[in-house]
Amino acid sequence: MSLSNETASSPLLSHISAEIGSWSFTLKLGVLLLLIIIGLAVFAPWVAPYDPNLQNYDAILIPPNLGYLFGTDNLGRDIFSRVLFGARLDLSAAFVMTFVPMIYGVLIGVYSGYRGGWFDAVVGSVTNMAIAFPFVVMIIVIVAVIGPGIKAIFIAVFLLAWTMYARLARAEMLVERAKDYMLAAKVLGFPTWIIVLRHGLPNAVASSVVFSMSDFILNILLLSGLSFIGLGIQPPTPEWGAMIADGKEFILQAWWICTMPGLAVVFTGTALSLVGDGLARRLGNRHAEVA
Repeated sequence: MSLSNETASSPLLSHISAEIGSWSFTLKLGVLLLLIIIGLAVFAPWVAPYDPNLQNYDAILIPPNLGYLFGTDNLGRDIFSRVLFGARLDLSAAFVMTFVPMIYGVLIGVYSGYRGGWFDAVVGSVTNMAIAFPFVVMIIVIVAVIGPGIKAIFIAVFLLAWTMYARLARAEMLVERAKDYMLAAKVLGFPTWIIVLRHGLPNAVASSVVFSMSDFILNILLLSGLSFIGLGIQPPTPEWGAMIADGKEFILQAWWICTMPGLAVVFTGTALSLVGDGLARRLGNRHAEVA
């Protein structure tokens, strides 16, 4: 009987081990790639071989080579240096655009889900209205009204992006508030803010953390897209979307002007996707173990 049970459980243990190894490898690979990108961005002033805005008219439209790893653009500027400095801007801006709305969006969502009543009805109506309209279109409208630039983008994102986090956190809290530990905390007379922040929030924030990785990617694409159409970062500041826009007129004769910053966006998106996938699997395994 013991041998039979051991044999039967062996495939299950192998499957669990393979799954844990899978999310662990995915998460570690994503973190490693992301650390490389962040490291290059942080140390860009020392890694970049040239000033990103230096115009060298003797080195116009030079293809990638040992002297210019990513080639040069139509003004003789080194694209590799501009990609590195562009990473500093894109990553820092996307970080603010992602995690600032996440903080107050999650707080609003968990309080709304726990409290219920008129406050929950108001929050639900606001989030439904915000999600009903195309997010990018609303961002473009707000930025167009305020004026192009990073401040206008921040304002537009802060006004709209919190709604998705509030929706996710509210849904998680609706489940958590019916559990025994939350009911016990209420019966013991703990204040509402302690029940929500200390007990409910840590268990209701998982889905928002996983979503933030995808949102980080989308915010990089949003910033690049707005810069591409002239509503984002203005030249000559190095920014990936603006660099792609500058090179679109030379795509047939100098493909590297658009391709190199585009590959930087893809590489960063891949790293963040791996981190998000690894976190989702890890949190999924943790919930399965608790259950």
